[in-house]
Amino acid sequence: MHSSHLLLEEPIRMASILEPSKANFFPAMTKIVGTLGSKSRSVDVISGCLKAGMSVARFDFSLGDPEYHQETLENLKAAVKSTRKLCAVMLDTVGAELQVVNKCENAISLQADASVILTPDRGQEASSEVLPINFDGLSKAVKQGDTIFIGQYLFTGSETTSVWLEVSEVNGDDVVCSIKNTATLAGSLFTLHASQIPIELPTLSDKDKEVISTWGVQNKIDFLSLSYTRHAEDVRQAREYLSKLGDLYQTQIFAKIENIEGLTHFDEILQEADGIILSRGNLGIDLPPEKVFLFQKAALYKCNMAGKPAVVTRVVDSMTDNLRPTRAEATDVANAVLDGTDAILLGAETLRGLYPVETISIVGKICAEAEKVFNQDLYFKKTVKYVGEPMTHLESIASSAVRAAIKVKASVIICFTSSGRAARLIAKYRPTMPVLSVVIPRLKTNQLKWSFTGAFEARQSLIVRGLFPMLADPRHPAESTSATNESVLKVALDHGKASGVIKSHDRVVVCQKVGDASVVKIIELED
Repeated sequence: MHSSHLLLEEPIRMASILEPSKANFFPAMTKIVGTLGSKSRSVDVISGCLKAGMSVARFDFSLGDPEYHQETLENLKAAVKSTRKLCAVMLDTVGAELQVVNKCENAISLQADASVILTPDRGQEASSEVLPINFDGLSKAVKQGDTIFIGQYLFTGSETTSVWLEVSEVNGDDVVCSIKNTATLAGSLFTLHASQIPIELPTLSDKDKEVISTWGVQNKIDFLSLSYTRHAEDVRQAREYLSKLGDLYQTQIFAKIENIEGLTHFDEILQEADGIILSRGNLGIDLPPEKVFLFQKAALYKCNMAGKPAVVTRVVDSMTDNLRPTRAEATDVANAVLDGTDAILLGAETLRGLYPVETISIVGKICAEAEKVFNQDLYFKKTVKYVGEPMTHLESIASSAVRAAIKVKASVIICFTSSGRAARLIAKYRPTMPVLSVVIPRLKTNQLKWSFTGAFEARQSLIVRGLFPMLADPRHPAESTSATNESVLKVALDHGKASGVIKSHDRVVVCQKVGDASVVKIIELED
């Protein structure tokens, strides 16, 4: 297993653990995706989330209608403006999600060893005896002895708010189950997960398509989180759909791996997708508990080597109701960073948790501490070995820039890019210093009007570990004369100084194109 690159070799002085951490302008290199919802949709709270380190806002369409999410997004825009912190937007589809329909929203008590019927008859009221579901084909998909899990949406941490069922018989369209643990289901929506059972539902439902073609197009979403991705074809179909929707041809697709089918086809999905979300909530139900860590390590390693962002979910569930994470959760966040994750995704913790800002802040601090002991040297060698020789031109430049920056102890790497690819390649080698990605806008026309590209590329690097974007003035092209380059570089250096990453006498590594050549140069700053 690829675990030797986790920790620095030199022993850590125990006393140094007690030294307080230094405050940094960038809370951590690892990014934080926050789900915005009932407890985190006011301008004030969103501003707090941005200051605490959230760089991607996730809008989950399993809950709330487009108007509700639009209101939240307008508040996000206001918060971005007031805090001057960039934030990308991720639309999370519903996909092939099975749900229990509880129209009257009464709490439902289920007793261990009793029976409950799952029925596709949505006209029935949800009760302790009958649970109506949104899927007609469950009785054809399951058999006696199969396991079904029902939990309050996004939260399976507590056995008193979620329930395990075992199928005892299939009766026509109804599925009769015996209840394995006593629980109370509260709220209007619970998700139902049939363990290791393929469900014949489209990955991109008609409802998803409607939301993407209206809300998604209107708001030029940066990322589409494709729930229940099971095959590479799911990603191809989603990309084909996005390509017909104006600006959304630029939207990146993150495949959400949440069941055995997605795990089985992981390699093909990784080739097609722009990034991967390891949805550990559902995966943790599909996989035996002792296998979850193995999947995480293997999947993150594959994403790292492919240079594609990986996102880990469900890390501090208990912070939904508590101000501090459990010891296991705090360790889990750090291990995800050491395993190589690019970002941590917070769901219930920020969506309806009591402490959204504190959660982001604590997760950011844990990530920053883990990054300090990440064995970059070993990781770098491993990545170079994996890429092999001969390297492509761009890969060679990227790895050289990182090697140079580490050798001269540079405080930052500045990369000029128009597509964002060069900056992402540099970040793939996990430099120990931040990578300032200066995105140079490009002018394009559709014969009717001129427009600049670049904003998408800048925001999409907000999910990549160690990458911090700034959008340059379009009057300064990236591969032009040295004179205009110098002026963009000055802007980038000033930005770095203002944010406290660059100080006088620091060394900075710059990666840029001059004519047809790519250049890596080292500059030492004056007073």
